[in-house]
Amino acid sequence: MSHLIAPSILAADFANLQRDIEMINGSDGDWFHVDIMDGNFVPNISFGMPVLEAIKRHATKPLDVHAMITDPDRYIPEMVELGADIVTIHYEACPHLHRTIQLIKSCGAQAGVALNPHTPLSAIADVITDMDLLLVMSVNPGFGGQKFIEKTFDKVAQARQLIDDTESSAKIEVDGGVGPANYQRLVNCGADALVAGSAVFNSPDPLEAIRTMKMSPVPTK
Repeated sequence: MSHLIAPSILAADFANLQRDIEMINGSDGDWFHVDIMDGNFVPNISFGMPVLEAIKRHATKPLDVHAMITDPDRYIPEMVELGADIVTIHYEACPHLHRTIQLIKSCGAQAGVALNPHTPLSAIADVITDMDLLLVMSVNPGFGGQKFIEKTFDKVAQARQLIDDTESSAKIEVDGGVGPANYQRLVNCGADALVAGSAVFNSPDPLEAIRTMKMSPVPTK
């Protein structure tokens, strides 16, 4: 299966959000990546529930919602009700991770778990077969436009090995500093989905930027 591209709405033009949503609808992108931040778990505030609902009204592709919030259990049912197809919560924010994963699934969405750059893969080894998505953060969460952390390549390769060894069906997604310069190596390391924000919306031709990152990577020798 070809890898997926999830343009990040966080990097879109908020004054022209419908225009940018319709651009993604007509692009080679696969998912809308929607960051929800509470100013507590991460030092920034982004979209809330009304904006999520508005995005869903115009989007024709799945909503990949990344909840960078404390106590996500309080908000998961509403996020799914408003249109989230995938809800990804952070390991670091969930003291009862298995229960939160099951809550997401019981609401009718796919369940993802995100790991901050410093969090080892061993933290989610016991729930890897329960997850639909493993989101590997390649920057520290909270702000767009950050520099990609090179150690991510090794982490993605290790995640691929863990998923293969456990026969998990979870996809590996990478978020942060992803663009034309590194997407091929990430896919070769085992990534299934790539979040791209600045690389898409700061490009002079966003459609071409997405198309470029959808191209099959050159295999590594």
